[in-house]
Amino acid sequence: MPWNKENYPDSLKNFTAPVRNKAVEIANALLEDGYEEGRAIAIATAQAKEWGENHDKQIRKKDH
Repeated sequence: MPWNKENYPDSLKNFTAPVRNKAVEIANALLEDGYEEGRAIAIATAQAKEWGENHDKQIRKKDH
């Protein structure tokens, strides 16, 4: 099932919106390529973190 900005895996809830949106984009592409859902999420999370670091983005939401 493809994800979007409002509906995404719980494991991404603590990421900032730009990093979470990148992870969703990557995960959806991996699903289209036939990856299993859990594997797609794991790969997408790692790649989105790396993307965020390379683009000087805050990765996780700050504690309230």
